[in-house]
Amino acid sequence: MRERDAAIIAVTDDVDLPAVEAEDLLRGRPLLVLAPHPDDESLGCGALLARAFAGPGAHVACLTDGAGSHPGSRAVPPARLAEIRRAELDDALGHLGGTAADATMIGAPDGGLRANPELADRIAALARDMGAGLLLAPSALDPHCDHVAGAALGRAVARSQPLRLAFYPVWSRWHGQGRAPLPPGTRAVRLPAGPCLAAKQAAIAAHRSQMGLVVPDAPDGFEMPLGFAAFFAVRDEVYFLSDEGAPW
Repeated sequence: MRERDAAIIAVTDDVDLPAVEAEDLLRGRPLLVLAPHPDDESLGCGALLARAFAGPGAHVACLTDGAGSHPGSRAVPPARLAEIRRAELDDALGHLGGTAADATMIGAPDGGLRANPELADRIAALARDMGAGLLLAPSALDPHCDHVAGAALGRAVARSQPLRLAFYPVWSRWHGQGRAPLPPGTRAVRLPAGPCLAAKQAAIAAHRSQMGLVVPDAPDGFEMPLGFAAFFAVRDEVYFLSDEGAPW
């Protein structure tokens, strides 16, 4: 059996995972989140971002421009959609306690992210400049090419400097109805959303373009599945702590 196939069999039921506190993850150091697209940061780790903004600090590196979610729209062409999605990200971070300065748009094409050394070096420099202690990357077992590439970038950056590394599931958690595949070399924990739940809900709601509320003329455009936003808005967060990078 291939390693990836074995990993898919090992699943985690989020309600049964051991709970951790935000400080167990942050340890007094700033948090750097790799978000494949604007909205992944709110869905997957909004509560931890809120706690980091209230404490040691946080930054979101949004890896793609988000311009590919509604192809064919004449009312909202790709360049305008990229602007809208950046504004939505800024709004979301505001709800979580951050500002527009707490996000960097890496600008890879939506659906075309590649984990190349130059991009890994750019993210590593960002981590060094902010003094990050924890790097969060998307799960490589999320069924989306940009999430897979984001996970590879996270591993490359964590190997290059003393950063603890963790992954957060989005699409794999949704498709598994809370039972997300466990990536090889990781262990799963659960962060109770607690008092940050309302802030996380507001941050998710800020991404209106992904809920079918902004682009009127793209019948093949992306829209969050029914119940998707609510699924992440009411649940605790799941993290896969990696054996790569600095030790836990």
